[in-house]
Amino acid sequence: MNCLIRLWLCSLLLATPLSALADATRMSLVLKQTPVPARFSFCWGGTCAGVLEVSLSEEEWDEVRKLFGLAEPQDAAAERELISQAIALMERLVGPKTGTEADRAGTYGNADFPGQLDCNDETANTSSYLRMMIADGLLRFHRVLDTTTRGWLALDPHSAAVIEDTASGARYAVDAWFYDNGAPAQVIPLAVWHAGWKPDDSTAR
Repeated sequence: MNCLIRLWLCSLLLATPLSALADATRMSLVLKQTPVPARFSFCWGGTCAGVLEVSLSEEEWDEVRKLFGLAEPQDAAAERELISQAIALMERLVGPKTGTEADRAGTYGNADFPGQLDCNDETANTSSYLRMMIADGLLRFHRVLDTTTRGWLALDPHSAAVIEDTASGARYAVDAWFYDNGAPAQVIPLAVWHAGWKPDDSTAR
């Protein structure tokens, strides 16, 4: 590894508070779990600084099932649209249980509001929701991959969940950070997202 790169990485680690490293460890543990609707971990407070155990009733999870069942997507594009709506539905179901129903778009400028999530919280939670949908057979055209992060070199990192079209291999970011709680998640081609994509009307920062 180039000496300058090693020096930069060491400086970055030294500048990172131990509490942030601990939060990142919690996030990693959440991402390694096998979530089920009856019991799953929910991240909030910034990079899983807070982790709550949440459960959905059978009736609540049936709302997610019905979303896919009524529409019966016939191709991957239609399924991605339903994924966007399903993440929004999950946020509306989970928000009142966790005190995060008033979560605002973005991260910065929200410190005075309770129950806020940063992009890492959104990423962990979205990934959990997607994995529950996969396990229940709701997604027929996609699989869930590891999460992804952009902006490391600019010291402005941003993360998102990732899905892959099982037929074409095309990958997409699933990003619920750009809008307030309960809004549809943005499902964007991964290369476009990595290039710094952001909705024009989003106030997130």
